[in-house]
Amino acid sequence: MTSVAEAEALIAARMPRRPAERVGIAAATGRILAEPIHAERDQPPFDRVTMDGIAIASAAFAAGRRRFAIDAVQAAGTPGLASSSDEHCIRVMTGAIRPEGTDAVIPIERVRIEGETAVVDDSADVAPGRSIHARGSDRRQGDLVLEPGARIGPAEAAVLASAGRAEVAVSSLPRIAVVSTGDELVSVEAASVAPWQIRSSNDLAVAASLNRAGLGDASRVTLPDDAKRILAEIKRLHAENDVLILSGGVSMGEFDFVPGVLEALGTELVFHRVEQKPGRPMWFGLSGAGKPIFALPGNPVSTLLCMTRYVVPALQRSLGCRESAPELARLDAPVEGPKHLTYFVPVALRWDEDGNELASPKPTNTSGDFATLAATDGFIELASGSGRHAAGETGRVFRW
Repeated sequence: MTSVAEAEALIAARMPRRPAERVGIAAATGRILAEPIHAERDQPPFDRVTMDGIAIASAAFAAGRRRFAIDAVQAAGTPGLASSSDEHCIRVMTGAIRPEGTDAVIPIERVRIEGETAVVDDSADVAPGRSIHARGSDRRQGDLVLEPGARIGPAEAAVLASAGRAEVAVSSLPRIAVVSTGDELVSVEAASVAPWQIRSSNDLAVAASLNRAGLGDASRVTLPDDAKRILAEIKRLHAENDVLILSGGVSMGEFDFVPGVLEALGTELVFHRVEQKPGRPMWFGLSGAGKPIFALPGNPVSTLLCMTRYVVPALQRSLGCRESAPELARLDAPVEGPKHLTYFVPVALRWDEDGNELASPKPTNTSGDFATLAATDGFIELASGSGRHAAGETGRVFRW
């Protein structure tokens, strides 16, 4: 069998990098940036007033002046004005350009307006640059403001807009087909379910996992345990998609046709079986065309754990997504696991009074007990060993 670390590395080494495409900024939310973005202008592009008030020459206040004749009003979005002398001021609004001849802004709360004169309170804190956001103090023209690999969210959208990027290069999303196999499966829309049948849930869970991770919508297909049918459908889906994710039929039972079908299609087996629980029968390989194929165990818990641990990170990596630092948590209760296998335990997360992240184990009844997962935040990865994991042991957390 392959270790968890080896499986992760083998997948990472073989995932093809997605090409870039250009999209409008409004359609770029959640996408992965595929080009560097540089500042179009200095940021801010002018000395920007940050408070409503009056703009003065600070030297006049330091010399004892408290009364200033008002020359004009400088509103945001209007050309810059100039103060006529140190004895005068200009009323300014937040976001306005700093008037020439002034170097400080006194908030309106420290000013009393008497007709055309502004009287400044002695308590005002006045110094050069006060309440002025200096030109270029954030970024200079040409500075790198966003690196490739960033996921575009609200802050990134604002930066793109400030850089004048109405369109931007992002990694193209792969076309993904999700295939569930099993004679026992019926659709969620079915009017009735026989006692020996179950509603197909893995395909929807996998598709939800992909969508939540910003990987787009996947097509879903449910197939019976029929080797010829599986072979024909996988051929078709392979031709129409960039990635295949299969659930079920991947172990060593009489009706586990998936490994044989994939072999018949000429796929390169990278690994089959991982030293982990649950999800040991996981299969990964590449088609003759270099397309990734993930075949996951059919038990619902195993499917979702393998999706979260391997498939989603691999697909995000193929988009060039910047990897975040591992999230670590400590068990707040002991848990028993398998000996000599990495153990994935569903957990509910919380924080203690010192801000330490704690993981409360929520082991499932079996690998089919997906109902328990609904009350968890993800799972913790516990290293193989004796199988006994004490409270306080630290592990890496993977969130759903």
